Amino acid sequence: MHQLPETGFLRLSQIIGNSKSQPPLPPIIPVKKTCWWVGVKTGRFPKPVKLGPRVTAWRVEDIRNLIESLK
Repeated sequence: MHQLPETGFLRLSQIIGNSKSQPPLPPIIPVKKTCWWVGVKTGRFPKPVKLGPRVTAWRVEDIRNLIESLK
């Protein structure tokens, strides 16, 4: 199980993983970027929060709830 902080925000690469980063980030939710955004649009995945003009993130609490709903 991934160690998620109690509160805060996660960027998309932290949620779906990034094998090209150093060190590689393993996925919490193993889906591709396009699938994730379709899921956000349809309501399957939580809505993001805009932290700035070019910064989109998701609340840790929302990701925890998603993980619990997928079990």
